[in-house]
Amino acid sequence: MKKSLARLDLNLLFILQLLLQEKSVSRTAKRLNVTPSTVSKSLNKLRTWFDDRLFIKTPQGLEPTPLALSMEAELADWLLLSGLIADKQGHEIPRGVKFELVIESPLMLLMFNQLSQRIYDQYPEAKIKVRNWDDSSLEAIIRGEADIGFTGRESHPLSRESLHLLPNFVNFEVLFSDLPVVYLRQDHPALQQEWNLETFLQYAHIGVFWEHSEIWALDNVLQEMGTQRSVSLTLPSFEQSLFMAAQPGHTMLATAPSYCGRYAQQLNLGLVTRPIPLAKAHQDKLIIPFTMIWHKRNAYSSKLKWLKHTIRSLYDSGEFGSGHLS
Repeated sequence: MKKSLARLDLNLLFILQLLLQEKSVSRTAKRLNVTPSTVSKSLNKLRTWFDDRLFIKTPQGLEPTPLALSMEAELADWLLLSGLIADKQGHEIPRGVKFELVIESPLMLLMFNQLSQRIYDQYPEAKIKVRNWDDSSLEAIIRGEADIGFTGRESHPLSRESLHLLPNFVNFEVLFSDLPVVYLRQDHPALQQEWNLETFLQYAHIGVFWEHSEIWALDNVLQEMGTQRSVSLTLPSFEQSLFMAAQPGHTMLATAPSYCGRYAQQLNLGLVTRPIPLAKAHQDKLIIPFTMIWHKRNAYSSKLKWLKHTIRSLYDSGEFGSGHLS
């Protein structure tokens, strides 16, 4: 006998989708800010409605049954459509809207003042939470713990951080591309030498520990050329590497995206830049596409569409973006 949809609490379908994503009652409860007992009761209601176990408990977590797996795509489509319909209600500005952002530092330091002002202008009672992009940020976007991420990826064909390796259920848009440069003190002895690869490799370098790795595309390119740089100091962020490059008493070089030049100017670090002394074919492998990243489930969210448009407009207006030193 066919069951009437009117008898089904549609909130249960949202819980079902989260269970399919998380494969865990406790993680689903955490995302919903409810107790695991509440999620278990909802799962029991779903099992009764569909007359199927839906999930089987295994040591690795909940394993969906064939029926549950068969509904995954339809659930995603239904929730996207329901979100689109819900966004069409009136023109009243929603209250208490939450923004969960993960942004690469120091880009966050350059852009967030303007971005937060735009958010509060549009949503006066908004709550904003910003975290630095790190190795867990992509998973946070996938789990629904972040609305959008903004970070640099890599162009080198062997990189683990290239855009083509993003999961197919994640959307992205490249906002701008950046070519890293070398940052040196204004009195650095290298400025008295011919600027070439030999000079670049003569001095010790400051590295950055990025997404579980101390190696990035520059090191891959140098390895292809049969050489390497000497990294004497590794730090957690670009801004820390610039700060150390500006300190007297050493001759270490820092390599960072060119937009960081604006950050260095704001802090009066007394740095100058030089291009990475490589042929264009090698430099092309170093280009960093700075990218907005979000989950496809949010594709029709009016909040997210407004946020992406606002970030694009801030960049187009020059309120944040690349900055160069002499």
